[in-house]
Parts: sequence; structure tokens; C-alpha cells
Amino acid sequence: MSKIRLIAGLGNIGQEYEGTRHNAGEWFLHKLADELAIDMNLQTKFHGFVGQFIYQGQKCFLLYPNTYMNKSGLAVARLANFYKITPQEILVAHDELDLPCGQLRLKKSGGHGGHNGLRDIEAQLGSRDFYRLRIGIGHPGHQSKVVSYVLNKPSLENKIEIDQAIDRAIFYIDDIIQGNHQMVMNKLHQKK
Repeated sequence: MSKIRLIAGLGNIGQEYEGTRHNAGEWFLHKLADELAIDMNLQTKFHGFVGQFIYQGQKCFLLYPNTYMNKSGLAVARLANFYKITPQEILVAHDELDLPCGQLRLKKSGGHGGHNGLRDIEAQLGSRDFYRLRIGIGHPGHQSKVVSYVLNKPSLENKIEIDQAIDRAIFYIDDIIQGNHQMVMNKLHQKK
């Protein structure tokens, strides 16, 4: 049972990407930082915005990479290596095309499924053995529409569904950090 010491939320930097579906991981991270009253500060040596907190005597970190999505691994690996955090102690929150809006999946390891942020994290860590919080954003229906779909804003209805899913994940954050992953999977994977 791995306790989580680093939670990273993926997104694209820059004003033109603000509020787009590809930033669902960032939405989760910022909501979590607000809930835990953690300040996120840019730390250039880690290529991202970093927040720290103590959980049951253990120093834990929140991270939002200050890079484009396809370079997310740079920040994750830099912080993990510096603080001796293993892949099994990392949770990465990201947008997931293969889940409808409002659905969540917590899983350990697996492939990147074409997600450039996950692909780079796997490459930089040299491991797939990190946890993923997959936040459903829905699928546009055809592969040719994927890029414009993830780089555009969701409808108000879809945004509400995504926000409600994020709230559900945050409700279980204590259990996620403590390593009660199977229990959380059972709860999150139920139909809402």
C-alpha cells in the first residue's frame, strides 16, 4: 500500500489554454490547493508551481508544471528525484477522453493512451508505476477532432459535470494520500 507524497495536476500553460478541457488536471490541483489552504508558488528549479503540506508527519507536495503538456515529466521527475519520491508515491491528475464528462477513474500504472503529458512523465521517470486520477472530459467522436476538442472549453453543462467529479475526488483525498486506493476506486467508479 503506497502513500501518496506528490500530487501533480496536468494542464497547458498560457492564457490561450485557460479553461480548456486539457486543463482538467490543473482544475483539480487548484481546487485541492484551495481546499487544503495551500499556497502554490513558482519554483523554477522544479519547472512548476509547488505547494507543500505535512500529512500525518510526512511532507507532501502539490505540483502544477509550468510547462506545456508534452513536457510535464520534466517538473514531475525533477521534484520527485530531489525529494526521493518513488513513482508509486505519485498521483497524476489529468483529462481523460475515454471517460464521459463527470466520470472518474483512479488507477495505478498502465499506458499513456496517447496523452502527451503521461507519455512524458513515463519517459522522464523511467516508470509507469505512478497513480493516475483520470478525469472524464468526453470524446468528440472522431480521432481527427481530438486536438481541437481538448484545446477548447467545455460547455457549461460539461464544465459543471467535470467540477462535480473533481469535488468527488477531493472528498476522498485523505484516503488517496493514505493509500486506501482500492476503497477509493470502488467509490469513484460507481455511476454517479
